[in-house]
Amino acid sequence: MADLFEVMAVEKYIRMSPRKVRLIVDLVRGKGVDEAIALLKMTPKVAARAVEKAVNSAAANATQNLGLNRAELFISTIRADEAPTLKRVKAGARGRFKPILKRSAHITVGVAERAAKT
Repeated sequence: MADLFEVMAVEKYIRMSPRKVRLIVDLVRGKGVDEAIALLKMTPKVAARAVEKAVNSAAANATQNLGLNRAELFISTIRADEAPTLKRVKAGARGRFKPILKRSAHITVGVAERAAKT
């Protein structure tokens, strides 16, 4: 198979757990860009909006910077990584404290053009 030229986009510091974002990321991995956007628009999860924004950004980078055809683009790599966690405390019984971890995520999307079938 020929080498794929991949165009990347990163959405950083999304205030949502990476575990929740990965559910949506797994839904669109390997799909065409237009198909993925249509699927994300119909998905009721809040994480779908952040993933949609990252996919649109990667597609725009590919079309604007490299002149690739949007209809030929597909999501070659997509992942949701852990970002810095905000650590907060809540008072507990008998003078103890209960930690509250407010997690965040980084979404990385790579799009490539489908190779022509010959």
